[in-house]
Amino acid sequence: MAEFRFKFVAPKEIREAIIKRESGEPYGKIRIKPSTVLWKPTRAQKYYSVSLEEFATWITDPSTGARRVGS
Repeated sequence: MAEFRFKFVAPKEIREAIIKRESGEPYGKIRIKPSTVLWKPTRAQKYYSVSLEEFATWITDPSTGARRVGS
């Protein structure tokens, strides 16, 4: 395969707005970075932030009620 001089660069973070399915109203925003997960509810001025390690520990703790999915 030929060598290319240019390549696509992956985004440094992922940003998504979340809306309520029934009404379409904004619910909040989530940003995912390689080291941090950030959450901002609608109408909030600042994000809540947690390290990726803290998030992984929390989400895999049985007390959260989170479950594994098949996808």
